[in-house]
Amino acid sequence: MTSEPRLVWDLKADLGEGPVWVERDRALWFTDIKRQKIYRFDPQSGEQAAWDAPEQVGFLLPAEGGGFVAGLQSGLHHFDPDSGQLSLIARVDEDLPDNRLNDGVVDAKGRIWFGTMDNSERARNGAFYCFDRGELKRTHLTGIAITNGPAVSPNSDRLYWVDTIGGTISACDIIADGELGPSRELVRIMPGEGHPDGPTVDSEGGIWISLYSGWEARRYSPDGELLEKVAFPVSNITKIAFGGPDLRSAFATTARHLLRADALEQQPLAGGLFRFEAAVAGVASPLVAL
Repeated sequence: MTSEPRLVWDLKADLGEGPVWVERDRALWFTDIKRQKIYRFDPQSGEQAAWDAPEQVGFLLPAEGGGFVAGLQSGLHHFDPDSGQLSLIARVDEDLPDNRLNDGVVDAKGRIWFGTMDNSERARNGAFYCFDRGELKRTHLTGIAITNGPAVSPNSDRLYWVDTIGGTISACDIIADGELGPSRELVRIMPGEGHPDGPTVDSEGGIWISLYSGWEARRYSPDGELLEKVAFPVSNITKIAFGGPDLRSAFATTARHLLRADALEQQPLAGGLFRFEAAVAGVASPLVAL
């Protein structure tokens, strides 16, 4: 049975995002986009660590040879936690200075799939990209104000992507050469239910969606059937990552972003890092192939 979420770090993140479990150091890494922070949490020892980033940072993904690839506002950078240094790998959306990178995932072949978005959350300037061993390719998924995800199926043959303002979760087949097939809508979430945020896929192919302003996370089947709901004591759940020794510990980032004083009084744990135990294990993140 899935357990109730409990707070494990009351860090009061403005916009906590991008959680990823890193097997090589048995720790959870995540970001606070608006405060330009990178965080590490060791659930075994309870140790907490933080680094400053020079720009808004949406995600970081473990890379071959050590370190991470981080999605900053200007593009992809290599992050070395030992020195705290970030070095540019590839600029993204140079012609759209108001855009930023938002969320990303690594597939089984070491490719990064990630999305960009308008930082003001209005213009439909966002798109999804694939970064494959130094080559940056723009996909046909464009014209989106707030991209979220993507996530990939356990065998990396399907990509799930989210249009947060549109309230949709859609899927594309990943073709062998890294191209995407046609997109098809799986789930539509009504505005009164919340807004779909970051997706994560578990070992059975279940799609976990965090709901911003929705007070819960949901698990859907690969065909879009609602299977499970997990209620939270805060409204803005942003993304889930599976970790722990059996990959059954689900860690959830949350946000205080734009919550008014009365809302923060009602939900004092907003922006915290939460954990619950899931009935189905997750999938370990592959390493980025550089």
